[in-house]
Order: sequence, then structure tokens, then C-alpha cells
Amino acid sequence: MTERLFLDRFHSGNEYKAYEFFGCHRISESKFVFRVWAPHAKSVRLVGSFSDYRECLMYPLSDGECFEIEVSAEPGDEYFYRIETFDNRFIDKADPYAFASCVPQSFHSRICLPPSADAAESVVQKGERPVNIYEVNLLSWKRHGDNSYYSYEELEKELVPYVSEMGYTHVEFMPVTEFPYDGSWGYQVTGYFSVTSRLGSPESFKSLVNAFHSAGIKVILDWVPAHFPKDEWGLYEFDGRPLYECPLWEQMEHSGWGTRKFDFGRAEVQSFLLSSAAFFIERYSVDGLRVDAVASILYLDYDKKWGEWTPNKFGDNRNLEAIDFIRKFNSVIKRAYPSAITIAEESTTYGGVTKAVEEGGLGFDYKWNMGWMNDTLFYCRQDPYFRNHHHGKITFSMMYAFSEKFILPLSHDEVVHVKGSIVNKMPGEYADKFAGERILLGYMYAHPGKKLNFMGYEFAQFSEWDYRRGIEFDLKQYELHAKMTEYVKSLNFFYASTPSLYEIENDWKGFEWLVVDDKFNNLLAFNRYSSNGDTLTAVINFSGADLKAYTFGTPKGVYRLVFNSDEKIYGGAGKIRRKVFKTVKQPSHGKDYSLIMDIPKLTCMYLIKQK
Repeated sequence: MTERLFLDRFHSGNEYKAYEFFGCHRISESKFVFRVWAPHAKSVRLVGSFSDYRECLMYPLSDGECFEIEVSAEPGDEYFYRIETFDNRFIDKADPYAFASCVPQSFHSRICLPPSADAAESVVQKGERPVNIYEVNLLSWKRHGDNSYYSYEELEKELVPYVSEMGYTHVEFMPVTEFPYDGSWGYQVTGYFSVTSRLGSPESFKSLVNAFHSAGIKVILDWVPAHFPKDEWGLYEFDGRPLYECPLWEQMEHSGWGTRKFDFGRAEVQSFLLSSAAFFIERYSVDGLRVDAVASILYLDYDKKWGEWTPNKFGDNRNLEAIDFIRKFNSVIKRAYPSAITIAEESTTYGGVTKAVEEGGLGFDYKWNMGWMNDTLFYCRQDPYFRNHHHGKITFSMMYAFSEKFILPLSHDEVVHVKGSIVNKMPGEYADKFAGERILLGYMYAHPGKKLNFMGYEFAQFSEWDYRRGIEFDLKQYELHAKMTEYVKSLNFFYASTPSLYEIENDWKGFEWLVVDDKFNNLLAFNRYSSNGDTLTAVINFSGADLKAYTFGTPKGVYRLVFNSDEKIYGGAGKIRRKVFKTVKQPSHGKDYSLIMDIPKLTCMYLIKQK
């Protein structure tokens, strides 16, 4: 592609491989070319270790907005741009398109050859597949004895087999795009094309991704196009004026986060963000992107008081330029990488998030079901004695379960800021807390929607997640924590091998309430159906009392108990020994036949209809 053609595509917002032109690229054994977009700059100088940090004046390209220079350098050399602004200031900036950054605070960029593109996977799997995601913060999954990070190589040796042995189908990394402050958890990004150098090289990160693929596990990355931090050496007012951020004061900042919003209406910013997304799919072979804070992108009044925002041309609060960008993003990804998935972390009732762009939707494959998460955790935090007052919280999600293609998230956000860990949210005595987490997860895996759980949930960590240290694997030396691990592992493998739990996710054909209104016993029962008619019956006793000879209507047949959270191997009491149950001719809950069974307190049971 010629320079002119590339620049035309870039300036029109249609270039999704801008990283192949901008940034630093090798043109011979010892020569590199550097290019940067800085339309308001009077001049731009390249400064680096290859020149003993002397300034090298860059030359404007044909559009007058981009600058270029060729120099002799080597991989690993540090560099940055020194920009002369319109008001005669000099500001030093890291390269927005750098493939690697200097650690620990990424003030400077580092010459690095990007990973080569692998052959794209173009086969789109037909039909619903199990999606069970293990969400990980790579900086704090494990730490060394001196609290130093595990490297990408060490994570490849330990994290990959762990996720595989636990039976997860996907792993999701919280942001690995370079960020200066650990306390942002990676969500304040300064390097949209560089994986964090804290943990190693780009090559070792790609090796980690490839190792997951070899184990049959797909990799999802958190991607943050909503905002960026105001570090003076980053994207912030890059050439002395707002450039990547929106210049309109009411759309410029996320005041609550102390960050700048991207200018989604600017074509060059669209090309930048599209290229960042495409880069990780093409060059690192990741299988999908989870897009952070989509609600903050969609609405003009997000985190705004009345009078702090201007309505759009239709008089409402939708950010029309941002919505168009989201649609373009999903269209580009689907066209260029049809097997990749995109996931929206979106917390409002905005319609059509997972509807196709061609049908007027935003085009995501999945949306996080934040309503299910909030209602379910609220209900589970209540003492069983009072849960009858909140029964609607645990059943309401089925009123809208098929309005979008959902992922049910129990993410990192639920175990920080004094919210308590998952097991510690549960009421009751010590053993009851573990039983409470087991039924929560049992209910989650039976409920329509894909699954996501954050690291540490699988062994019932009592402490909240702390990004400054590893999760508490040493808890597994204690019986109930070890048995929780066994429970989650069994639940993961059972889910992945049971089509009734994932094949019909988005239609009432895959779900049937059996007991929905028994608030006095805190009990739910429902059927899940596979595409060939196989039936799984889920029975969940959220109460603090054993239910003797409980009767509920269900289709006539013989049912085998195949999964029981009260088993002793999982930390339960082992009260149920019977495995096969036959319906009796007794009308109940609108059915002619019923099952009669004992259901221990705080227990989730799955039964398979045999005939």
C-alpha cells in the first residue's frame, strides 16, 4: 500500500492495521523508520538511546500531519518523541504505537519487533458451545516469596495446566496493555499496542497464548477503548492540544475516573482503536476481546450531572458518534476475524447490544448480565430466614434472560472495595458459607447464559482480592477450601459435557420453570433442555432447613441424581444417598406427575431424565 493510500484510509477512519505504518519498524538489518501522527505540532524530534539521547528532527509526510525519520538502531533501544507545541512548549511523549514499553512506568518506548501474524482461524463453529471463563489478573494470580511478579514464562508453566486441570473452557486476562499504575488493575492504559513489560517480552506473552491454545483453552483479553489516563507522557493532549481525547469540554473527561475520553467522532482515533483491537487478534492470536465500560461510551450523561452534558441532535443522551464507532468496531472484527468474539461489559438496558449490526444492533457476541449478578448476590447475602422477602430477586432474571446473549459474571469487581469475597458474602456459620457458595455456583451454572468466575473463587478465598499480592492458594491445605476446589472442578467438567446446560441459551425452548413461586421454602426448580430433547432438572434449596418429601411437578419419567452439592467430597453433609427417582401420578405445579424427594438445606442438585 502506498503512503498516500494508507494516509487516506487512516484519515478516513477505515484503517485497522495502522500499526504496520506508525510506530517503529525495521527497514534493514540496522535501520529503523519511526512515524507518528501529531497534526498540531510545530516540529517533532526523535530522542533515543541509539543517539545518546540527542534530538533527531523528524520530517513531515505529504499530509502535513504525520512525521517520519530513519535512523540506525537496535532492538531493545529506548526512544520517545519530543514535540514542539503550537505555543512553543516542548513535551516528551511515548510512542502511541510502540510494541513494547520500558518498565516500570513506561515513560519511554522500546524498539521491539512485533510478533508475526499466524494463519487466521476462519472456521466459525456452528451451534452453541460451552463458555466457562476463568478471569485472571496476571500480575496477582501468583507472586514469588519476595512478592515479585510471575513472568509470562512462569505463568505458561503453572497457569496453563491449572486452568486446564480445573476444566475451564476460556481464560480472560484483565488488561495486559501497558499501564503505569498497578492500582488501576490495567484499566488506565498508556500502551495500546504493547503488552506489559513487567512480565516479560511480547514473544513470551504470545507463547503463553499459544500454550493455552495447545491445551484447548481460548484466550480473551480485556480491552479499554473508553478512556485513557492523563499521564503527561501518554496520549493526554499528545501534540499540545486535545488529539485523542474529545475537545468538547462536556465530553472530554470521566471526572469520576480522572481520565480522558476518546474522541470517537475523529476518524484517526477510530483507526487507532480499530488497529489496537485487530493487532491483538492478528499478532497475538487471541480469540476475543471483552470491551470495558461500554455504558460510559454509549451515553453522553454517563457520570454527569444535569447541565454538564449536551443532548444529541435528537434531544436524548445517546453518544451517536460513539455508537457508530462500536458498530464499526464489531463489523471490522467480524469481517476480518470471523472466529473472534467480542463481549460488552455493559450495565444498562440499552437494547440490541448483541443484535447484529445489520439488524440495527451493536454487534457484540455477548453482554455481561450485570442485573443477574447484582440481584443474585443481593439475594444470596440475605439470611435464609429472610430470603422469602426477596424471592423476586432470584427469579427476575428470567424475565429478560433471552433479550440478549448473556454471560453471567462473578468478576473481580464483586470482591473489592469492602464488598467481601464470594464465600464471605454468604450468611451463617463457617460451613454454611461454603454451602452458600456451592449453591450460588450450582444455580449459576444451571441458569441460561455463559459463565465467568474470577480467580480465587474456586477455593473460596475469604479475603478480598488485593492486586498487590497473589491469591491465597495456601488455603487449599484446609479441608473445606480443598473440597471447594474439587466442587468447582467437577462442576466445570459437568457443565462442559452436558449440552442441556449450554445448547439452547437464548430461547424458552431450552428452559422451563417447575417451581418459581415457593418463596416460603426458598426453593427453585427448573428444567434445561438440549437441542435433541435431553432434560436436566435443577433443584436448589436456598433455605436453612432440610425439606422432607418435597413434592414438585415435572414431566413423567425416571430421573437420576447426577450432581449434588451436598456430597461429602464437596464439603457437604452427604444426606442424600438415593440416586434414582421415579415420578408418581400426583398433580403439582401444573403437571400431572410429580417427584417427591428430600432436599437438604443449602443444596443444589441436578437430575437427568433417563426415560
